[in-house]
Amino acid sequence: MSLSKWPAGGERELALLREVIEGEHWGGHHPMVGRLEREFAAFCGCAYGLAACNGTVTLEMALEALGVGAGDEVIVPAISFISTATAVSRVGATPVFVDIEGDTFQLDPQRAAAAISKRTRAMIAVHFGGPMADMDRLKSAGLALVEDAAHAHGSEWNGRRAGSWGVAASFSFQNSKVMTAGEGGMLTSNDEELLARARTVGDQGRVAGGGWFFHHEIGTNYRMSALQAAVLLAQFEKLPEQNCRRARNARILQEETQGVKGLCWQEVPPAARVHTNYLSLGRIDSAAMGRTRDDFQRALTGLGIPCTAFYPHTLYNNPVYRRGGCRVEPCPVSEACILDAFWLPHRVLLGSGEETRAAAAAIWQAAGQ
Repeated sequence: MSLSKWPAGGERELALLREVIEGEHWGGHHPMVGRLEREFAAFCGCAYGLAACNGTVTLEMALEALGVGAGDEVIVPAISFISTATAVSRVGATPVFVDIEGDTFQLDPQRAAAAISKRTRAMIAVHFGGPMADMDRLKSAGLALVEDAAHAHGSEWNGRRAGSWGVAASFSFQNSKVMTAGEGGMLTSNDEELLARARTVGDQGRVAGGGWFFHHEIGTNYRMSALQAAVLLAQFEKLPEQNCRRARNARILQEETQGVKGLCWQEVPPAARVHTNYLSLGRIDSAAMGRTRDDFQRALTGLGIPCTAFYPHTLYNNPVYRRGGCRVEPCPVSEACILDAFWLPHRVLLGSGEETRAAAAAIWQAAGQ
């Protein structure tokens, strides 16, 4: 089965890259980097943006700028990519792993509130798969809320975009993301002082208006290059149309697979209906389908539809956290998802309506129905 290629670049990416390459400066202080920061921040409804070499270090910069460190705890979901947790560990704090909701795959607000201790300084809300986590309930916990928006470039909660809800938000431009330069990241915020502190961290301790050889804090180099920014500006121009195309095809896919026994797609609350569809997430009821999640995954992949059998373990079951350095709340839903959940990448939704219907037919076939 023919599917859309991803990453996908073209003449616009090449033109902007050529503009950088023909100049004398390719580094992180190139005007294209500043342009990307301003335009992406405005798109998110934020006053400030900070581009970086990847979306892992943007999480770390956010926590460091907040002053999170040794002795502090940060609540994170038990299901996410490892960076959500290691960002906490790398600033010296303790990740507290909390369960997700079984239908939305998002951090469970009730369990998150119950996990707060006297040491808890912040919470990281992952917008898993593209739809946003429940911002209203998570913000009501009263903690500094950081958005891990790696999946959510243009997603909304009640009409307000990802990146503008927390004290800061981290976006990723890694190879699989809905806009990409292979690697890259962005921190957004409406807090000018917080972003300034984060910029100092990532620009080797420099401050705005200071000299190149004047370093005011212990920092490091997390800058995005002009080459990354050039590609991302071209990708950014295509993002709104691609988000709409994925949304249209996601509706087709779910409508066409509505009767598949044992298949349950990710539930998206009305407040989160506008989102990227970065992942098409689902769970398999093996008793109802008559085959296991792994059987379904192998069959669908064999039919030409890329399908991942979720994560192999929760975050806290990674070897690094089996050795300690964390606090683990009961996570029965996360443990169950390891066994029965799956996802399809967003490129499955970038083709035509007919191609999407063909993917739906493959799902029926993989389910043995």
